[in-house]
Amino acid sequence: MLSKTKVNQRMRKKTSPSLVKTIFLAKKNDNLELAQKLGVSTSNRLIVNLTDLNEIKEDKILICGKVLGTGEINKKISIISLAYSKQAIDKLKKAGCEVKTLLEELEKNPKLTGYKII
Repeated sequence: MLSKTKVNQRMRKKTSPSLVKTIFLAKKNDNLELAQKLGVSTSNRLIVNLTDLNEIKEDKILICGKVLGTGEINKKISIISLAYSKQAIDKLKKAGCEVKTLLEELEKNPKLTGYKII
């Protein structure tokens, strides 16, 4: 795990204001694992399809990357992610899933209790 100093060094390289704010909130709330996963380069960021989400057994999932709309989802889950594709949002809402961005949830629930980090 990275120290807060290393997370700060990585945060300086980010150009997206919402990503910088998300990393800052994660670091501020002592969630260094999440801050470290968000601080990786764009090419190393996690990309998850709906078929992958369908195989996960947990009901509350936090994804440190982007959710894409490939495949179908058959269960109602609560998903927090850094970003979503338009198709993914449509399919998730059609399935009755709760869709939130990571920044919104960090402002409401700073400790992210109950969510499995992927």
